[in-house]
Amino acid sequence: MPTSKILSPFQKFTKIESFSGILLMLATVIALIWANSPFSDSYVSLWNSKVGFSFTGFELYKPLLLWINDLLMAIFFFVIGLEIKREFLVGELNSTKKMVFPLVGALGGMVLPVLFFILINQNPDTARGWGVPMATDIAFALAILKLLGDKVPMALKIFLTAFAIIDDMGAVLIIAIFYSGNIQIMMLLFALVLLAVLYFLSYKGIYSKFLLVLVGAVVWFLFLKSGIHPTIAGLLLAFSVPLRQKINTETFIGSLNYISEKIKINPEKTKPVLSEVQIEAIDNLEDWTTKYQSPLQHLEHRLHDWVAYFIIPLFALANAGVVLNTDIPLDQSLIITIIICLVAGNSIGITSLVFLAKKLKLITMPKEINMKHIVGVSFIAGVGFTMAIFIASLAFANRPEYLDSAKIGILIGSLISGVIGYLILARTSKKNTNTQKI
Repeated sequence: MPTSKILSPFQKFTKIESFSGILLMLATVIALIWANSPFSDSYVSLWNSKVGFSFTGFELYKPLLLWINDLLMAIFFFVIGLEIKREFLVGELNSTKKMVFPLVGALGGMVLPVLFFILINQNPDTARGWGVPMATDIAFALAILKLLGDKVPMALKIFLTAFAIIDDMGAVLIIAIFYSGNIQIMMLLFALVLLAVLYFLSYKGIYSKFLLVLVGAVVWFLFLKSGIHPTIAGLLLAFSVPLRQKINTETFIGSLNYISEKIKINPEKTKPVLSEVQIEAIDNLEDWTTKYQSPLQHLEHRLHDWVAYFIIPLFALANAGVVLNTDIPLDQSLIITIIICLVAGNSIGITSLVFLAKKLKLITMPKEINMKHIVGVSFIAGVGFTMAIFIASLAFANRPEYLDSAKIGILIGSLISGVIGYLILARTSKKNTNTQKI
């Protein structure tokens, strides 16, 4: 098989994220059209309809929108946690040298948009929205790079992905510290004890998917009732999933050779059935495969498609439907503030900090990346759709006029950032191509 047809794990990741970004765009457009159509009442009533369950002495009913934002997004955060752990152990963040470059970019993309918001915002009622413009939407960002095809260096995609993951880590910390409610200490302590048990079992090499799901459900509920946003439970649970395999490659290959010899032995070759020996060999193959797979990598692989193709588009469909022609007055100053923070805050923050770090020789940029690439990517980093809307829904949960205003600001700011970033990178890539031809 030609090597060009073999996709690296990172290329597969970017391919999934790019298509997820396209679905995200479609879901957003559908939500906006639906919310502003003659059927807008059905849009509102659908997401506000209560769903839940009850049994003796216990009941849990929540609007469908909150099931998506609290439960399904906890799964989203769980996958983010798996990605973060993998990147720190064996990926693009597993050494100081690898981490410094995207870390500098991420700091610029988090700190300056927040500072811009604090300086520009003059309304105390909207001050809680300072965290909205600080996170990059990796699916949208990679979808934009996908449109440029092979013109964009792979090193630039890796940089964008790595600093977006660091960005997500920062956003998670902000949510946990600043956007959680009144904390019920006992509930939180019970949850932390259960997490400690999972961590201890993982340290001892004991792992069970059934136990993870069972304990995870309890931990999620305890976080929900403790006042800490339950999505944080998803992230913390991910760190309990071990990366290491139970057997090494040499042992696995040896077992494959033994099993293949057993499968070749079929005394009943004329019949379309397997012999007892072959059935036993296949069962052994499943056992050995389970032992050889990394639990973390296996779970990330299984859940990533669900998150990329279902949870994130569903989140967009449920949250992006802003009613533009409404009696609720919109806060134009908040809209403009968020647009400025996403577009100018990210572009200036990332570019200036990377430029400064390069001048001070604190970082070494890959040869195929130049400062024009960084400028283009810094604008694309202003596409803060999923996490930005999620933080906005926490910051303005009881103020629909501010929440709708924040969403409009996010949509416009993300669109402007994405278009500018695309045009800069397209122009830069075209110049590089012409130079190579000369």
